[in-house]
Amino acid sequence: MAKILIIEDEPAIRRVLTKILSEENSNYLVEEAEDGLAGTEKIKEEDFDLVLCDIKMPKMDGIEVLEAIKKIKPEIPVVMISGHGELDTAVNAMRLGAFDYISKPPDLNRLLNTVRNALDRKELVVENSRLKKKIGKNYEMVGNSPEISRIKEIIEKVAPTDARVLITGPNGTGKELVAHWLHQKSQRSSGPMVEVNCAAIPSELIESELFGHVKGAFTSANKDRAGKFEAANGGTIFLDEIGDMSLSAQAKVLRALQENKISRVGSDKDIKVDVRVIAATNKDLKKEIEDKKFREDLFHRLAVILIQVPALNDRREDIPVLVNFFNDKVTEEQGINKKEFTPQALELLKQYDWTGNIRELRNVVERLIILGGNQVTEDDVKLFASKQ
Repeated sequence: MAKILIIEDEPAIRRVLTKILSEENSNYLVEEAEDGLAGTEKIKEEDFDLVLCDIKMPKMDGIEVLEAIKKIKPEIPVVMISGHGELDTAVNAMRLGAFDYISKPPDLNRLLNTVRNALDRKELVVENSRLKKKIGKNYEMVGNSPEISRIKEIIEKVAPTDARVLITGPNGTGKELVAHWLHQKSQRSSGPMVEVNCAAIPSELIESELFGHVKGAFTSANKDRAGKFEAANGGTIFLDEIGDMSLSAQAKVLRALQENKISRVGSDKDIKVDVRVIAATNKDLKKEIEDKKFREDLFHRLAVILIQVPALNDRREDIPVLVNFFNDKVTEEQGINKKEFTPQALELLKQYDWTGNIRELRNVVERLIILGGNQVTEDDVKLFASKQ
C-alpha cells in the first residue's frame, strides 16, 4: 500500500486531492497536513511513499518543506503544487530535487500520471538501495596484508575520478571485487554497473553484445537491440577477461574510448555514450601484443591505472581473516550455526598451495563447514581439504 501525504493550506484542495487519489486506487492511503510545519512533523514521525506539497503556505512555504524533506528522508519523491504565477518557483523546486509539479486546479490525468510515475521512481530508488547493500556485502574486500592495503589505497585515490583502470591477476583472486569497489566509491555509483565476461561470449557475438545491433544485421537479428555500452550509460562498464576479446571488437572499444561514441552492428548511426571503462584480465597483455593478439593502442588507453591483484599464496597472512569471513557467509547462507576453526586448522590452511586462490579457499571452507564437526580441526583440514 502506497502512503501519500498532501501538504496544502486550502482545505477544499486537500479534500479534492484526497478524493481523487482514494477513488483512483484503493491501495493509496492518503493523509493530510494543513501547512508545511505540520507536514514536516508528520514526515519525521511516519514513513511516506510520496508527498504532494503546495508552494505558497503560511508558517513554512513549499520550498522550505522540500529542503527539509531532502535532509530528513531524501528518498521520498516530492511533487509540488503550483498556483497561478508560481511556475518559476515550481521549476526552481525541481532544480532543488522535486520530482515534478502540477498546476492548480489539478488536471486529473496529469495528476494521476505524475503520482504513478513518482511512486514507481520511489520503488526503484528503494530497490536500488537494497541491491547496493546486497552488492556491497557480496563484494567486500577482505584482508589486511600490505598487498591488499595498497590496493585499497589506490582505489580511494582513483575511484572518484573517471580514469580508466586495468586490473590484472590470476583467476580467482578477486579482480571483480576491485572493479565493484571502484564503481561503488565513484561519482557514478548511482548509475549502472554493467559486467561483460568477454571470455564467455563467442567471438562472432561479442560486438553485438557490447554495441547492440539493428534489425536484419545478421540472421537472428529480428529486432533492434541495445548493447552493454548503452546500458552502462552514465555508469561503469566492466570488461572482464578483456584479453579474450576479438581484434575487431577491440577496434570498436578503442573508438568508444577515443570518441565516446558507439555504433550498433549493421548501422552507421553514431550513439553518444558516457561510460567509465574498467577492464580485467588474467593474461599478460604485453605478451599478447607481441603475438599480435591484442592491440597496443587499446592497452595504453585502458591501462591509465594498473592494479595488480596478488595471488593468495602471496598474502597468506590474510587466510585466517578470509576463513572467518567465509565462515560467516556460508553458515548464514546454509542456515546453520557458525563453526569454530582451531588455530592448528588455520595454520595448516595457511600452508596450502592455493592455485585456485580466493575462489578455491571459499569452496574449501564451505566443504569443511558442511563435512566437519562443530569445531573444525587440523584433522578435518587434512581429511576434507586435501587435494589428493
